[in-house]
Amino acid sequence: MPTKQDILDLHFMDARFKLIDLAAFLDRVERHEGEADFRFEALKKAIPLLLSAQPGGRAKAILDALSDPSTEPIEKATTQGASGAPRPASVPL
Repeated sequence: MPTKQDILDLHFMDARFKLIDLAAFLDRVERHEGEADFRFEALKKAIPLLLSAQPGGRAKAILDALSDPSTEPIEKATTQGASGAPRPASVPL
């Protein structure tokens, strides 16, 4: 069974890169003109879940926060593919 130190030794640099990349993405979106949409807001709301005091549940909590909770199919899709964040009712498909 690996120790915490083993996990840190193996994966710290990758996690560090991902965190810096996310920070750069946020900076890039915020420094450009125009309005951000629901995806940016959903991402910002999910970030505090990284610091959650519930070990072992962070990935699920973030996945849930960025997933569409609806269970009923829509009548007709107007776009192809997923948006990666739940779309507010006020935002048309």
